[in-house]
Amino acid sequence: MKHPIIEWMPITVVGLDGDDTLWHNETRFNVTQGELRDLLRRHVPDADVDAHLAETEMKNLGMYGYGVKAFTLSMIETAIELTHGKIPASDLEVILGWGKRMLMEPTELLDGVEAALKELGRRYDLLLITKGDLFDQESKLARSGLAGLFLGVEIVSEKNVDSYRGVLARRGIKPLEFVMVGNSLRSDVAPVLELGARAVHIPYHVTWHHEHVPEESLPREGWYRLTTLSELARLLDEIEKPVAGGR
Repeated sequence: MKHPIIEWMPITVVGLDGDDTLWHNETRFNVTQGELRDLLRRHVPDADVDAHLAETEMKNLGMYGYGVKAFTLSMIETAIELTHGKIPASDLEVILGWGKRMLMEPTELLDGVEAALKELGRRYDLLLITKGDLFDQESKLARSGLAGLFLGVEIVSEKNVDSYRGVLARRGIKPLEFVMVGNSLRSDVAPVLELGARAVHIPYHVTWHHEHVPEESLPREGWYRLTTLSELARLLDEIEKPVAGGR
């Protein structure tokens, strides 16, 4: 794949998303959502559980934020509303149990992630920049075994231009020397490009609908797409060739 040549500063800091970039995450939500669908259709066979849950999640996003706890509360609300308050307490206990299970599940790394981070860490400062519930994200990172590979960790409530600007300002990082890597065009690419930094998109096979943005809405230059994190070191070499060759 040929990438555009852009005259930027040499990269010194690589930011990495956590969920579905370093470890599996969205598949857990999909499995649990399927269980909710099966449970509620025993009460309301014709209900569009997925659509109602999606609407409830979006409505609650400003209050609950992201993560398993927010998802669990939205599942409970969906169950109550679709059954008009008739769902048994025992079924609500089941839904709560699914949320607790998700919070306690082992952190399953994507293939090749640990080796890729070790290779990158020999050349760049690595930052984990992830969003969601603070306790859940800290817990997943601790269980991942990757914490020691990062110079720092930033857990934010939302990934937008202001939050990225704040992270870079606190750490004295210039946008032109920073690249962000993640699976979401909405969270890991679009705001980073607007800030004047670079981004690398590594799609995950399942992406939450909230994280989609039209690709044609993004600038044509400044971002790249890879299949796996293992390809990143070679890509960064390619990006920096024009910079190194001109000095």
